[in-house]
Amino acid sequence: MGPDLGRSQQTLAKFSIMDALLLSWPPETLALIGAAFLAAGLVKGTLGLGLPLVVIAILATTIGLQGAIGLVLLPSIGMNFWQAVVGGGFMELLRRLWPMMAMSIVGIWVGVQLLASADAALLLSVLAGVLIIYSVWSLARAQVSPPGRYETALSPVIGFFGGLMFGMVGNFLVPGVLYLQALGLGRDRLVQALGMSFVTISVAMLIVMSRYALVDAPTVALSAVAMVPGLIGMAIGQRLRRVLNEAQFRTLFFIGLLAVAVHMLVKAQMG
Repeated sequence: MGPDLGRSQQTLAKFSIMDALLLSWPPETLALIGAAFLAAGLVKGTLGLGLPLVVIAILATTIGLQGAIGLVLLPSIGMNFWQAVVGGGFMELLRRLWPMMAMSIVGIWVGVQLLASADAALLLSVLAGVLIIYSVWSLARAQVSPPGRYETALSPVIGFFGGLMFGMVGNFLVPGVLYLQALGLGRDRLVQALGMSFVTISVAMLIVMSRYALVDAPTVALSAVAMVPGLIGMAIGQRLRRVLNEAQFRTLFFIGLLAVAVHMLVKAQMG
């Protein structure tokens, strides 16, 4: 009876975990989540960025901003880790960027407290505003001026506000990504710097959200599963990049993102 009882308890435990995972979201929501990660992976594979951006833009108005951010963290860590460590410039970039990354963790801690307490419609409006700014900026192909001799003083300030925005609405684009693009790192170093930054802020975000009970076990489990469609989309995107006109794809992507952001803003204002 002892071994049978043990096996029964193990079976029940496995069933409980799977049951919690499947019953936390209806099938149509699971399908939407899978499609969101597939699309986000495709964009990341084609343009080299966009995973949290696309997932949160698609899911924030359906499962809520907290849920969308919680789902994107593990895939963001997993899919950016290789990008962060490969490229040959890790230590050089770490020496240059550590003040920015360290202060981003402080900003995340403050931002997550706002995520936990602020009005959901207000946060959605902030996210929509950030996406609109970044989309218009990207379509206009505008450039931020290099910080030059002010880089040492400016990096931790940008890190804090980038972390604040990431902690509050799951978005590091403004001012974080715009600042990194202004540093003149070159394409390969920029890709590695983005990977290092996203791994750092995603790990910090996961820890702080867990501390405030904003992410639970079913969300973490689904987040891990969501890496599969994300990686499939990324592989497709990398193949498409060889045959598509990247500039045209980028333009279409930001036009689409702008439309999603405007819809998100209208929906937030209507309540």
